[in-house]
Amino acid sequence: MTTVLVVDPDQDSRRLTANLLRHYGYDVATAGRPERAGSLLRLRPADALIIDPVADNDAASEALLRELRPRTEIPILVMAARAANGRLVRLLDAGADDCLAKPVDVEELLARLRVALRRSRPQVDLPPVRTEHFALDVAERRASRPDGTDVRLTPIEWKLVEVLTRHRGHLVTQAELLQTVWGARGAGRTAYLRVHMTTIRHKLEPEPARPRYFLTVPGVGLRFLPDGNRPHE
Repeated sequence: MTTVLVVDPDQDSRRLTANLLRHYGYDVATAGRPERAGSLLRLRPADALIIDPVADNDAASEALLRELRPRTEIPILVMAARAANGRLVRLLDAGADDCLAKPVDVEELLARLRVALRRSRPQVDLPPVRTEHFALDVAERRASRPDGTDVRLTPIEWKLVEVLTRHRGHLVTQAELLQTVWGARGAGRTAYLRVHMTTIRHKLEPEPARPRYFLTVPGVGLRFLPDGNRPHE
């Protein structure tokens, strides 16, 4: 699961951003001070950092960025009021990758985060998959219908789809999926798979109640069949 560290001295704002990211499937850690963020990152690596500085901790925020940049390439997004353009420039110079003006639009924040994460990841050597009812481009994290309409998948849904796509035609066990997507905390939580696969089928399958592409082998695992040919019953 993708982990995002949110650094914000305002407790209410920090909680709001964290809850938003969790809703969309991200694992979130939080810190109220930049100094605390540096310690957390040494103990628990993150895939991205979102920092919302205030005027009285600019120096600490810059110090955090200058400390991180030589030792990590994780994407760093900064959020600040429009009037803080000078501060944003300093934070960008210190090592931030992108900046968003507050109040931040939710869709823009999520889109900027997806772009930043995509740039930071190694290129995926998996070619796009095209079926009669949808196309999946794992490298671009894009799902679409035959008419080109995008289908939105959450980060967790994408991870499940990516694992199944990489093993297309082959059975992937429940234990393998849970470990890959949720890590140690997913052990035995088969309900996680049931809930998210139901959502994936509703988004991609022509008949979600009778899936053609994402098949469940009860009590064992899942299989992705890009040709949509169900085994004979």
